[in-house]
Amino acid sequence: MATAMMTSMITDEEKTHLRRAPGDLPPTPPETEDGKSTPTDTSPFPLPPPTKIPTAVLDVDQKTPDHQVPRDPRLIRLTGVHPFNVEAPLSDLYSEGFLTSPELFYVRNHGPVPYVEEAAIPNWEFSVEGLVENPITITLKELMNEYMNVTYPVTLVCAGNRRKEQNVVRKTKGFSWGPAGVSTALFTGVAMSDVIRKAKPTRRARYVCMEGADKLPNGYYGTSVKLNWAMDPNRGVMLAHGMNGEMLRPDHGKPLRAVIPGQIGGRSVKWLKKLIITDAPSDNWYHIWDNRVLPTMVSPEQAANEPDWWKDERYAIYDLSTNSAIAYPAHEEQLCLVGAPDYYRVKGYAYGGGGRRVTRVEVSLDKGKTWQLAKIDYAEDRYRDAEEQDLFGGKLDMAWRESSFCWCFWNIDIPVSELQGAKDILVRAMDESMNLQPRDMYWSVLGMMNNPWYRITISLENDYLRFEHPTQPALIPGGWMERVKKAGGNLTNGFWGEKLDGEDPQAPVQEEAKEIKMTKEGVDKIVSIDELRKHDTESNPWFVVNGEVYDGTAFLKEHPGGAQSIISAGGLDATDEFMAIHSETAKAMMPDYHIGSLDEASRKVLSEPEVRDESAAPRPVFLDSRLWSKAVLHSKKNISWDSRVFTFKLDHDDQELGLPTGQHVMIRLRDPVTREAIIRSYTPYSETTKRGYLDVLVKVYFDTKERKGGKMTMAMDALPIGHSIDFKGPIGKFEYLGRGRCLINGDERFVKRFIMICGGSGITPIYQVFRAVMQDPEDATRCLVLDGNRLVEDILCKEDLDRFAATNEEKCQLLYTLTQAPEGWTGLKGRIAEPLLQQHAVREEETLVLICGPETLEKSVHTALNGLGWDDSELLFF
Repeated sequence: MATAMMTSMITDEEKTHLRRAPGDLPPTPPETEDGKSTPTDTSPFPLPPPTKIPTAVLDVDQKTPDHQVPRDPRLIRLTGVHPFNVEAPLSDLYSEGFLTSPELFYVRNHGPVPYVEEAAIPNWEFSVEGLVENPITITLKELMNEYMNVTYPVTLVCAGNRRKEQNVVRKTKGFSWGPAGVSTALFTGVAMSDVIRKAKPTRRARYVCMEGADKLPNGYYGTSVKLNWAMDPNRGVMLAHGMNGEMLRPDHGKPLRAVIPGQIGGRSVKWLKKLIITDAPSDNWYHIWDNRVLPTMVSPEQAANEPDWWKDERYAIYDLSTNSAIAYPAHEEQLCLVGAPDYYRVKGYAYGGGGRRVTRVEVSLDKGKTWQLAKIDYAEDRYRDAEEQDLFGGKLDMAWRESSFCWCFWNIDIPVSELQGAKDILVRAMDESMNLQPRDMYWSVLGMMNNPWYRITISLENDYLRFEHPTQPALIPGGWMERVKKAGGNLTNGFWGEKLDGEDPQAPVQEEAKEIKMTKEGVDKIVSIDELRKHDTESNPWFVVNGEVYDGTAFLKEHPGGAQSIISAGGLDATDEFMAIHSETAKAMMPDYHIGSLDEASRKVLSEPEVRDESAAPRPVFLDSRLWSKAVLHSKKNISWDSRVFTFKLDHDDQELGLPTGQHVMIRLRDPVTREAIIRSYTPYSETTKRGYLDVLVKVYFDTKERKGGKMTMAMDALPIGHSIDFKGPIGKFEYLGRGRCLINGDERFVKRFIMICGGSGITPIYQVFRAVMQDPEDATRCLVLDGNRLVEDILCKEDLDRFAATNEEKCQLLYTLTQAPEGWTGLKGRIAEPLLQQHAVREEETLVLICGPETLEKSVHTALNGLGWDDSELLFF
């Protein structure tokens, strides 16, 4: 067959000289194991490769909202355990051939996979509404039985494909896709135009907005495309229910999805529930804040602070850009030169966008000075050439269509002697509109549509040639880009961070970088994670680089990128972004702002990338100070307009939390788009002895005209029921053992009296200790609580505080003070400051002052108490 001639299996001679996993493009896939397709050696076009539907849920998914979704363990997870964003190893993907099995097809999920009972699938409904004369609701059964079904091959590509290369140059807001965010399948379904036509769009109609069933922190996932595209048969826009001859699998949109050929995968909405015909593009959060290529000069800070960039439809991505990659030689493949064959076959994939055909693929061995044409195999053409027929329940008829919606495979035989004399292999593709891959990268804040020339390097090592790809996906180390960057090379110098032969040698940047000291002599302060987290504000931001803590306050006025770049890093580890972006001059300035070193435990908290891999055996205690553990949001209860109690379910009903009184847990969420980790410490509201569940009281800080809201609190407020987040702990330097006995940094201390000073949500650690004292009749420790707030409704836990105070008058004094007291208020008025403290915080022996609240309150109280004669050893800041 022509396919066999074009792609060729590895010869015995090649196997002798190659160090790589065996595999090549099969000429025609053999019969699938489930018997749903019956390809043979005489098939006129490729049929699906062998498939084995996963039946077991992987251990890592057992504790996530996707605990019902079986998956293939070969897939590379790009965003930790959940949500599920994966690509296949590039060699495995390429070696499957033109069509990709569903189990290796890339997945981009923003949140949990919607679960649909098998019995409910035929009655799955979606609507067509908006600017239509005839709004309709259609079930899947009606779609399959009342409309003509078609089957076509379509390549889907994530807009983030090859993003890891951009992230190595400079960190974007997106996670690190390798070059395997692309897959091809035979999709079966109904032309979207047939359904929309029945609904009769009005004259004002211009766009089709789509919405899925995946409920996310920012609403249901949705986006839009132009109506005339959806109505154009040459565009091939489809409502698909089948994939490679079987029902869609859960990760791919079961039971119904949109398929938008030639455009980025983010437009092909999965778990489809609505088609809304409008006169303007979608106003869905994910349409506006995702899938855009902002101008390269727009920094992450600008993008965060200037929302108009995102609302400019000119920057929205629709058609794919022309792109290509090399699959073989594989990364770290080695070719023995002793007795090697005369030629080596270099091969890979290419694709175009918007239905444009790839017309040439060119390969260079001399850094782009000269090029050679590769052979291209257009497997999609064999479907055009086939007779009209039924394929997997849909009509296959592509003879009339000129658009090209699939990738092509290319190969070129290169003399081994030429490879031996070359430093790299470059590939670029061009489409029929003469759109040519650029040499240089166009960096943008989301890291999308990355399509510069694909380059692998060649190293001569004794009798072997070793090949190295630019990067490896996700957090997998390796690739020439990381190697060059670590050596001090400038990846944006136009020569991939390397020097051309014949150029004057320069002193390695690596040596210069080693001489730059970013710490200050004599600074030996040890900073805890709790202390660091209290400095994530605009007024006093601390951040971490390489484990060292820096105070960015004084740097705010001088920073060339603006103050927000420092504020955004407050309380976080900014190592990757700082080291990638800043010049040696900026690094040399850092000792002026160095204030200490993060302790080892805190470094682990910041750097831990993954949650635990759960075993089958139930754990008696939930928290682990070394590993993140997942808990599922069970319920939310509104305490006030801006305060909530979030109840999380632990692993099992009898599980202990494992949190000593007076200590905290770390909570980690991820931004649904950027996957940026947001980490904060909280003290649970629930009893430390409570089993099976954990209650967290959170005051939500919303966006206002004066300031941005709290990242963590707004993200938590948007959490849907059933979503899981990560916990780690316990952490904290204070533990109340009971009856006056405390541990402070591991040293035991006895107190007869607590003065508890708090404000706002700072009540929770105070309340935890206060409750422990009040609930124990044998605990004689006296407590004075000073709780400062703005309004009465801002007082958290008031009902419980009042109840404990009323039943423990002999050992409890509870005082509230308000800055905006209503008429008739009988409590104190004003801020917690020196006049109030002088009256109530009378110094006595064996007294410990516990302080927790906004940083301004803590500073004010600290200064006032020092002025009243209190020593710092008598003060403890949570």
